[in-house]
Amino acid sequence: MGFDRYVAICAPLHYASRMNLTLCAQLVGTSFLSGSLFGLGMTLVIFHLPFCSSHEIQHFFCDTPPVLSLACGDTGLSELGILILSLLVLMVSFSLIAVSYTYILAAILRLSSTEGRKKAFSTCASPLTVVVVHYGCASFMYLRPKASHSLQRDQLIAVTYTVVAPLLNPIIYSLRNRAVQTALRNSFQGGLLGKG
Repeated sequence: MGFDRYVAICAPLHYASRMNLTLCAQLVGTSFLSGSLFGLGMTLVIFHLPFCSSHEIQHFFCDTPPVLSLACGDTGLSELGILILSLLVLMVSFSLIAVSYTYILAAILRLSSTEGRKKAFSTCASPLTVVVVHYGCASFMYLRPKASHSLQRDQLIAVTYTVVAPLLNPIIYSLRNRAVQTALRNSFQGGLLGKG
């Protein structure tokens, strides 16, 4: 998304030629491959541990910290491996996003039209909101010591980055649609007038 927004704002006349099917497939393939390798790395780090206690996870999905809490052996080395993998994935992907949005911000600030700047900022605000929510929660979940984990807080954080962040995407993007804005405005005005 960061690269797509970068090309759309920084080189709008070249968008169709740069964001072709091949590049889109490469971006999706790279994301899929890196996510799969990260998942495989996490699985290998965790599931070599002995699990001798209850095999019931007090969570709504099989996330790393709850699974790690079921291990009956020493988890120090596994926690270090998870921390290193998490730092690598979060820092590399977040750095790429930060660089692309820095270029985007520089391009937006160079625009002479106030209306153009407003439109460009609104285009970037949606994906940036989702990125901040997702990365903030994922960082809080994976980059903190085991001693600070609590079941209720971990469940809340996990719901936020696995359910809320993906749900925000269509909501945020549809709010930019003029037809949706008009329909919302009409329903709010109609609701207020109907009550009055």
